[in-house]
Amino acid sequence: MRLVLLFAALAVALGLAVASSRTPAPRSAATPAQAFSAERAMIDVRAIAQAPHPVGSADHARVQAYLVRRMTALGLDPQIQTGPLSPRAVRRIEREGRSARGLEAANIVGVLPGRDPALPAVLTMAHYDSVPGSAGAADDAAGVAAILEAVRAIKARGGTDRDLIVLLTDAEELNLDGARAFFGAHPWRDRVGAVINLEARGGGGRAMMFETGPGNAQTIAAYARATRGATGGPSSNALAVFVYRLMPNGTDFTVAADRGLAGINLAFIGRPDQYHSPASTPQALDQGSLQHIGSQALETADTWLRAPTLPQATQDAVYADVFGQFVVSHPPPIGWVLLAAAGLAAAWAAWRARRASGLSAWSAARGAADGLWLMAAAVVVGQAVRVLAGPMGGPASAPETYYTLLRRLPALEAGAALALAGLALLVIAGRGGGRMLAGGLVAAAVLATALGGVDPVLLGAAALAVVLGLWPRRAPATPWGGWLGLIVLVLILGAGVQALVPLAAFLLIWPGLIAALAAACAALISDRLPGWTAPLPAAAATAGAGGWLLAQGHGVFLAVGMDLPGVLGVIALLVVVMARPLAPASAAGAKTLGLIAGGLLLGGLAVGLGARLIA
Repeated sequence: MRLVLLFAALAVALGLAVASSRTPAPRSAATPAQAFSAERAMIDVRAIAQAPHPVGSADHARVQAYLVRRMTALGLDPQIQTGPLSPRAVRRIEREGRSARGLEAANIVGVLPGRDPALPAVLTMAHYDSVPGSAGAADDAAGVAAILEAVRAIKARGGTDRDLIVLLTDAEELNLDGARAFFGAHPWRDRVGAVINLEARGGGGRAMMFETGPGNAQTIAAYARATRGATGGPSSNALAVFVYRLMPNGTDFTVAADRGLAGINLAFIGRPDQYHSPASTPQALDQGSLQHIGSQALETADTWLRAPTLPQATQDAVYADVFGQFVVSHPPPIGWVLLAAAGLAAAWAAWRARRASGLSAWSAARGAADGLWLMAAAVVVGQAVRVLAGPMGGPASAPETYYTLLRRLPALEAGAALALAGLALLVIAGRGGGRMLAGGLVAAAVLATALGGVDPVLLGAAALAVVLGLWPRRAPATPWGGWLGLIVLVLILGAGVQALVPLAAFLLIWPGLIAALAAACAALISDRLPGWTAPLPAAAATAGAGGWLLAQGHGVFLAVGMDLPGVLGVIALLVVVMARPLAPASAAGAKTLGLIAGGLLLGGLAVGLGARLIA
């Protein structure tokens, strides 16, 4: 019965994750004029992305002339603003075998007038140049087309209070030179009060709001309200904003954010094989992604254009969307309150379990050690899958390595997910150790080192996993120890992240609180976990919170998985902290679960190797 309950809960979690990660259906040209239609926007995508159109090419001039005509027809009275190319941009053009002599960045700037031009304006921005080898249907013809369709819809809704400035930048692919020219010299730069930028790193997937200006609490509140009416709903979390700020990457929004402007940066990063690729054609573009990014941009811009005030920089918010339906948000200090509540719930469950079943500190420590083993083993196994998928184990900094890994990223994610699911099931089954597993992890570390080079983090993780796996075991007196030990581990990790990086702590604190509340409910039902009624709260938590975690893990992997495939180990730990009490009570059931786990581990490694062999 426990095994059925476990896999039923995991199946529901996976179903929720898949459903909430899907792009919305594109809306047809028959959609009311006030709404965003991907089918209408695709007319512009097809016109722009007929061929590659890098700066200085004949197709670049063609696209520029087309966009001037389109903006004129929308009543934006466009003008061309030129600016010099940076030395870095010139060097890049020359590396491509072209001459940069006489070339400039040429932005196309227009305005949709509002009733009060004295109010700070809203700026929508996307770049219209592409890299030489790609027609750029996604990056960034989709963004440009979405802005034009949004302008049409805003006009259909009637006059706005504020001006809407439309900025189609040039030379973004070279060094953000168009954005630098606008914010450095254009007379309208000081009129801008908020910015909405549209980008892409791939050809599909849900469009995520992954970057804001500084002090984003008011921006997040406004974004959450506006996107309730967007097709597909909101898609964002504070972890994405925090991680992106640490990365060396940049978009046109980087220039605006450096000026302290409020705003949002939207992008979709699914179908990564299309990024800067000949495969990025209008036919290959996911029109659901276009619908999602355009609808979010439209609703946010329209809300701000009619708002009495624009978002101001205050403090950053801790927030995340829930299955694309709504946004949960709170100030960073509330994380401590949630940790305290989780600690009280876990302590009450431990008190009940100790009275009834003899819960010991040793069994809880063993449960926490299993969680540490899972995260350490995930680093080792994740890196083994990565080097099997190729082409190397170090950071994906070289362009050839980067684009090769992007093409193989779906297989890499599938392989890592399967392998780490195997590790997670081993912990749930209480089999996260032993000589055979220790030997397998040593072999995986040797493989990753041989193919990818020496990595101190990998070697340290392998040593920790082996030591924890060989730690002497004894049969637990109660299943409570494994569960509560994992909860305590997650809460300790959450407290550490809350102290150091409060914006990212929600990923640990929220699931930790849910798991602690599930434990308290289970203890209230019965202070002895055997049976099938007491684990029901854990099953509900696994299905609901587990589905949310798997959806978050998908987004995180698309962003950083090619360099850090072991990052899914954190997601695996958080799912296990929900599902641990669903472990089968019998030795036969645990053995069955262990065999399934072993099959998943081997399958994940095989998928990684298959990605290399197929390529």
